[in-house]
Amino acid sequence: MRTPTDPLAIATSSESAQRRIFRSKVDTIRPTYGFEDVSLAPGTSTIEPNDVALDQVLCGIELAIPIIASAMDAVVDVHLAGELARLGGLAILNLEGVQTRYDDPDAVLAKIAAAPDDDVHGLLAEAYAAPIRDDLVARRIDELHAAGSKAAVAATPGAARRFGGLCAEHGADLFLVQSQVSSARHLASEYEPLSLADFTRFMPIPVAVGNTTNAEAAFALMEQGAAAVFVGVGPGAACTTREVLGIGIPQVTAVSDVAAARDAYFLESGRYVPVIADGGMRRGGELAKAIAAGADALMIGSPLARAEEAPGRGTNWGMAAPSATLPRGTRIKVGTRGSLERILFGPANVTDGSENLIGALRQSMAALGARTIREMQAVEMVYAPSTQTEGKSWQRSR
Repeated sequence: MRTPTDPLAIATSSESAQRRIFRSKVDTIRPTYGFEDVSLAPGTSTIEPNDVALDQVLCGIELAIPIIASAMDAVVDVHLAGELARLGGLAILNLEGVQTRYDDPDAVLAKIAAAPDDDVHGLLAEAYAAPIRDDLVARRIDELHAAGSKAAVAATPGAARRFGGLCAEHGADLFLVQSQVSSARHLASEYEPLSLADFTRFMPIPVAVGNTTNAEAAFALMEQGAAAVFVGVGPGAACTTREVLGIGIPQVTAVSDVAAARDAYFLESGRYVPVIADGGMRRGGELAKAIAAGADALMIGSPLARAEEAPGRGTNWGMAAPSATLPRGTRIKVGTRGSLERILFGPANVTDGSENLIGALRQSMAALGARTIREMQAVEMVYAPSTQTEGKSWQRSR
């Protein structure tokens, strides 16, 4: 009998170990990409920025610019919606926020904005404990139209059944069913989940759905009647979902995956379902990259929360921040930097790309030879994390 120290026994044992194959989840991890990981590659032609066309029809609503203001209480109220409509974009009002709970939401917003950091979560939970009033839902829709804006509104799946018919009856133009993670099939033991297919058939107005990062889920949502699909889980500046729940896909990969589902669905059905990149964009270059990844329009929150017209007074917080038990968002201080028009169209007072967002987008498209959003979606994208640091030592040392 050979002992463990016998050279032949050790060799036989080693050969046996080599024949074993152990597979772990890490072996199948795929690379994913965010805005800082990629760059856009110039092609063979350029055009004049003034020749770039950004207009489109989104869910039956004409837009001059591909900008949608997030359905966040610190970003959208009736006044900002009217101003953004004048500038060519669209704002979406949160039906489960302070606008539909209080006759005078401005006083509540001022209190939240001024609260000390240690007190703000308790204050948010208290403010959002007041009941949502159907009469205020109807009033805000009327006020949006009076301000010159289309009435685009958002609610979570649990509230969509209650508010969908009410909003359509009072003239809403678009209804967004928005949740932390949207799927084509939701299971629940304590209540009857919303059937998106039934809801879209019932609703006489377009129904958009968000948020997802998965191509297969997006395709199924389109099959069930979604008029547009919003993409993004956790990238927003005020969102802490990625930290609290560990969930999220970097935006370039997420948008690209869902855009692939959009294109496949269009080939099968002949119906084009717009993809909206939601969150994670702070500067003009990131807007350009989101469209190059496949987005048709862009939903932004914190960059617009910096506008003088924004109701948050230089602060912003996520939709899940008011949770009394597990907030997945926090109030952040973004500051007030100027008018909404300056943030979108300039002139910029800073050099970091956070102002004149549309000018930067238009210039990027022109330099890449893209006349339209569809052409921008076809430009070459390369993996290039070094573009954030290459030759920038003096900028970093300032």
